[in-house]
Amino acid sequence: MKPTTDSGAKLTPTQIVAELDRYIIGQERAKRAVAIALRNRWRRQNLPPELRDEVAPKNIIMIGPTGVGKTEIARRLARLAQAPFLKVEASKYTEVGYVGRDVESMIRDLMELSVNVVKAEVTETVREKAEQLAEDRLLDLLLPPIRVRGEEPFSSETLEEIAPDASRQATREKLRQQLHAGKLDDRLIELEVKSQAIPMVEIFSSSGMGEMDQNLRDMLSQMLPTKTKRRKLKVAEARRLLAQEEAQKLIDMDEVTAQAIQRLENSGIIFLDELDKVAGRETGVGPDVSREGVQRDLLPIVEGSTVMTKYGMVRTDHVLFIAAGGFHVSKPSDLSPELQGRFPIRVELDPLTRGDFIRILTEPKNALITQYVELLRTEGVELKFAPDAVKAIADIATLVNERTENIGARRLYTIMEKLLDDISFRAPEMPGEEIAIDAEYVNGRLAEVVKDEDLARFIL
Repeated sequence: MKPTTDSGAKLTPTQIVAELDRYIIGQERAKRAVAIALRNRWRRQNLPPELRDEVAPKNIIMIGPTGVGKTEIARRLARLAQAPFLKVEASKYTEVGYVGRDVESMIRDLMELSVNVVKAEVTETVREKAEQLAEDRLLDLLLPPIRVRGEEPFSSETLEEIAPDASRQATREKLRQQLHAGKLDDRLIELEVKSQAIPMVEIFSSSGMGEMDQNLRDMLSQMLPTKTKRRKLKVAEARRLLAQEEAQKLIDMDEVTAQAIQRLENSGIIFLDELDKVAGRETGVGPDVSREGVQRDLLPIVEGSTVMTKYGMVRTDHVLFIAAGGFHVSKPSDLSPELQGRFPIRVELDPLTRGDFIRILTEPKNALITQYVELLRTEGVELKFAPDAVKAIADIATLVNERTENIGARRLYTIMEKLLDDISFRAPEMPGEEIAIDAEYVNGRLAEVVKDEDLARFIL
């Protein structure tokens, strides 16, 4: 089982930006920055070993208001790179000594995710073999093997039991064919399944010590004996359970863990959102007293340190950190100088315009209008959006963002839900209908709400 390399890292920066353009409108500077960061990983892997460890990742801070694409850029980049990716909020961490989560838990979470990803990949490689073994076990249940009395000498009765072996094999093959054809799927059989009782006691949950609680559960689950119980299952369900059991037996977890650690250390990406919430100097009082403490705790993780996880020691020297924040009240220079130095690349994202809203509604592969059209098509309702309707929606989104809080593209979700509220509710009762959405329909549904600014604050 060889470690897989990042297929996305082989893409050129131009190709990476082109892939991001399929889902994200605008923000060219941010796309260029993350494309270079991803390509640098491939470059580092091709350096001589003595220089490879010396090249540190160039972490990025993305600065911009909410709803302009910061999180989406990081998520799409990780999917493109097929890298372990974790999104966390800096505001949920506290300084060591306070009730809450310590910053090292983000590495433990990323390690858990990396193990699950590698395990899923390895499971897929052994799936065919596991299904064959599960099929043989299932046939043994459907047609139990003949028991030969080992303690007694072969009697004529025993020989008669063994004699029809050829016809028995033919029966087994016939059952196998019926199994492949799905003719036995609804038949009930008795199966012994593992049932491990793990005490569900939340010992540390109220103390902010969730990891210790989980580790204690894992330890108890290994200490307690595995019990089995007999259940009546349909053949299709039994086949799935047996395939899972056989796959677990075929997987070498030590190899999975080693590969997961290697992948995290060389390809891991952590998206650290709301970094601006821990910026600013400590006042000494109030709920934000641990802000600078969080920055101090973050520094060694971002700088490169070794974190103990239940799978072993993990180094963070080459994990890529992409931080983001609005920085409305504070600014990046309010972060501690040491932490600023670990985020050498700063990219400012542009606020979205009316033209961007029109493109977001129609251009990306997962365009918002496409999503709603396909959702309602499942009910047999066909939506047809006229170009003037798209412009009217973009106009309303721009206007509401100017009058109230600017939440970027997220405003489009609010407006689309309000616009299609009645159709979504009545869709099951109107299969086969075709509904045209034009500017008149949009204004008819939303104009009154937009005119009343107080109402718009609550509804849109």
